[in-house]
Amino acid sequence: RSRKIQIRNIPPHLQWEVLDGLLAQYGTVENVEQVNTDTETAVVNVTYATKEEAKVAIEKLSGHQFENYSFKISYIPDEEVSSPPPPQRSRRGGHSSRERGSSPGGSSQPKQLDFPLRMLVPTQFVGAIIGKEGLTIKNLTKQTQSKVDIHRKENAGAAEKPITIHATPEGCSEACRMILDIMQKEADETKSAEEIPLKILAHNSLVGRLIGKEGRNLKKIEQDTGTKITISPLQDLTIYNPERTITVKGSMEACSNAEVEIMKKLREAYENDVVAVNQQANLIPGLNLSALGIFSTGLSMLPSTPGARGAAAAAPYHPFSVSAREQEVVNLFIPTQAVGAIIGKKGQHIKQLARFAGASIKIAPAEGPDASERMVIITGPPEAQFKAQGRIFGKLKEENFFNPKEEVKLEAHIKVPSFAAGRVIGKGGKTVNELQNLTSAEVIVPRDQTPDENEEVIVKIIGHFFASQV
Repeated sequence: RSRKIQIRNIPPHLQWEVLDGLLAQYGTVENVEQVNTDTETAVVNVTYATKEEAKVAIEKLSGHQFENYSFKISYIPDEEVSSPPPPQRSRRGGHSSRERGSSPGGSSQPKQLDFPLRMLVPTQFVGAIIGKEGLTIKNLTKQTQSKVDIHRKENAGAAEKPITIHATPEGCSEACRMILDIMQKEADETKSAEEIPLKILAHNSLVGRLIGKEGRNLKKIEQDTGTKITISPLQDLTIYNPERTITVKGSMEACSNAEVEIMKKLREAYENDVVAVNQQANLIPGLNLSALGIFSTGLSMLPSTPGARGAAAAAPYHPFSVSAREQEVVNLFIPTQAVGAIIGKKGQHIKQLARFAGASIKIAPAEGPDASERMVIITGPPEAQFKAQGRIFGKLKEENFFNPKEEVKLEAHIKVPSFAAGRVIGKGGKTVNELQNLTSAEVIVPRDQTPDENEEVIVKIIGHFFASQV
């Protein structure tokens, strides 16, 4: 018996949050990774906190029916649990397991966090990077003491493929330099491209700190290295693709130098988040965002650490702050016709949701007979808000209140003290514009509001779950 199980024959169109919710019913899920597969149906490996939970999950989920698909489940023997994970889904490959644990090679500095370098390379150069019988890539990994995953089978027909490099910071930089060199030589021989830019993938939650206030960090890197750096727009992000593309143009030497500086900033931001989440884990026992059943693996990017097993999964934004243990009230607006789905038969669903999230959830009466929206009042600490709202967004998608290609976008209202409303807006609207650009949510602070009896005014946030939570 082991803590790790494999689930096969998952319908390709199944909403991930539905699967996550199902898995969380049988215990604490420490990791979910999608196995690269060329089959129509999906395959995932799931690690539970205990063998007992894995056993229950196998018993309950074997043969579980979704439409015409029936789950097939088996144990993954314990010895395999410690072997390197299979190449994971890339940014455009859908359900990506962004768990980044310590390097499977067992490096000489176990304390250093494994923060891989992720690159995008033109598909036409993949063959040259691998080399005849894999010799080039073998030589590269040996020289740089790195583990390199080339996600070849993903995004068939795509112009670019992602590469993930696990190594020390110096090893990553050396591997990056060698890959740029291989591509340049290949381009010169085939005369297929004049200048090959370096493209680095980074989780959106880290990019703001790379850019820096008013873009200062990025400008400094450009000036110091003589490169031109652009970052893909927020509009390209989805819940399943939380990464942005950092494109660096310049000589090969300049691009390599820029990679060192960019990764330094990203690694610093990442390490700060890990520390914050680990502190949080002690404050909120059992807070495990990857087991919440909310788009979990698309967002999870922080490794679980010893001592807080399964409690410190991931946060797509700065983890809940230490002082924010007080109750918050958020009003979320849902389509009127979705009220029945949220309440469930005899109120079962809303009761279950409140229990799961640890929040109070009430649906306000309709404003009038023709009201197109109803207000859901959610009261609870930040992590309860996160869980409750995530499940509501997921439910609306699952029940097809939004079409499959459309993100679920909802309006949420939070109250702020009226004296602080100006701070949210900022001088000439600067702060509110930055908020909108950074999160891709729409933020509206009505200027002519009369404060309520508590001297508070409403701030409206409109966007998909990921954007509105940030």
